[in-house]
Amino acid sequence: MSKIYIDGSAGTTGLRIRERLSERKDIELLTLPDDLRKDPAAKKEIFNQADIVFLCLPDEAARESVKLIEGAHTVIIDTSTAHRTDGSFVYGMPEIRGQREKIKTAKKIANPGCHASGFIALVEPLVTLGLLKENAKLSCFSLTGYSGGGKKMIAQYEEENRVRLFDAPRMYALSQSHKHLPEMKKFSHLENDPVFCPVVCDFYSGMQVTVPVFKDDLNGSLNDIKEAYKSYYQNGLIHFEDRSEEGFLSSLKFEGRDDMAVSAFGNDDRITLVSRFDNLGKGASGAAIQNMNIVLGCEETTGLIL
Repeated sequence: MSKIYIDGSAGTTGLRIRERLSERKDIELLTLPDDLRKDPAAKKEIFNQADIVFLCLPDEAARESVKLIEGAHTVIIDTSTAHRTDGSFVYGMPEIRGQREKIKTAKKIANPGCHASGFIALVEPLVTLGLLKENAKLSCFSLTGYSGGGKKMIAQYEEENRVRLFDAPRMYALSQSHKHLPEMKKFSHLENDPVFCPVVCDFYSGMQVTVPVFKDDLNGSLNDIKEAYKSYYQNGLIHFEDRSEEGFLSSLKFEGRDDMAVSAFGNDDRITLVSRFDNLGKGASGAAIQNMNIVLGCEETTGLIL
């Protein structure tokens, strides 16, 4: 039986991971008393007892926690931004060609960001297959539920007498320096950062990432893109979906689930690439558990909701 410890189990992602894993019979969840959760000596001891440690922490705390690992057998799955473009970590998106094999034997795995997951799922296959130019200058609009902002934002949105402006979608990261941009560029094999417009909306969880593309940046048609997605996503939690809800696309379609759908709409001149998933599912805890399953050698979807 594999021993698992979640560092930061009181946070949104950590809680979701704990909920999913608490129902499994093939693992043992290790715990620390509340008064020792931040004690370095106690953490070091339990880290080195565990087979897998999930880090669900702010970036700096995640960096400090990594230093506590001494045992060669312990695998780290870091859900923070701290190590996503760090060469000593394997990027935990198994649907990218070649990544699943790396994850199987990795000791350090960086879980992808939620916005980044949706963007990379749309762009990386097209660049890899030669349908989208590496020097394309893309834009990306990403709608997310407010749970992606953590406990503070959840409290703001669920406050009884909240500010009225919270009733409408709110764009943020206006300086074009969002923390997901480095991984979006690197793992999509792009030469340029996209113009990125994340938007938080008045629903708890769900996500819709849209990337508009013009014909000049493509080496193929709308149908070529659809066929590329169908062939590329044969394994894992990402699949192609070629339908809408009566002409609409709702960001809530995959709420509570751990998979992701990628789609392409429009015509051969102007195309919109769209991914939909749950920001707490394939965008966070679901992806982390998928990576754990790969490391443990069990079915990738074990304990997940599809």
